[in-house]
Amino acid sequence: MHNRYKYLILLILLVGNTCFAQSFAEKIAAHRAHFKADFVSNEHSPLKEIDLKHLRFYDADSNYKVSAKATILTGEKVFKMPTYAGTTANYIRYAKLTFELNGTPVQLTLYKNIALAANAAYKDHLFLPFTDQTNNKETYGGGRYIDLKSTDIVNGKIELDFNKTYNPYCAYSDGYRCPIPPEENDLQLEIKAGEKKYLGEKKKRQAN
Repeated sequence: MHNRYKYLILLILLVGNTCFAQSFAEKIAAHRAHFKADFVSNEHSPLKEIDLKHLRFYDADSNYKVSAKATILTGEKVFKMPTYAGTTANYIRYAKLTFELNGTPVQLTLYKNIALAANAAYKDHLFLPFTDQTNNKETYGGGRYIDLKSTDIVNGKIELDFNKTYNPYCAYSDGYRCPIPPEENDLQLEIKAGEKKYLGEKKKRQAN
């Protein structure tokens, strides 16, 4: 009886873990479907529906979803973040994130775009650009981004899901002002999650 009880508990745990894995994968699949749909609906998008077949992603991996400690920064001055188009945009360092990723301590900085924050629809928007050791190999060489909100920070914590990392428009086309991830967000580890290199031909576009 005792062994049967242990077997039943083990079975419940295995089924529970499988259901969680499926549920997480389904959530990421839904997120990526929405991500692709945005390219088609956005008139300023570099990609059309026919191009979406060239998008590539890592398999969903819940190990790359972490809870980070978010320390709000005060007294920060506005600085100019350069873009790959040679222009700059005004940002402020908003918060310092600290967490562990697969057993490795990691630190990243969250930024707020000053001009974007002046728009009521984006007043809570936060920007997390970063580079890592997969760049120029499996992922876009210019780094990747994650979008977050100040309202995502609750009790000094924020959920960070690298499965939702995406490429800047510059990965698909010339002519866009994509921010260059600051050096402080250069990670000395591989982030095998989120969007991979775009496999289609890079397009030409005149910068606005």
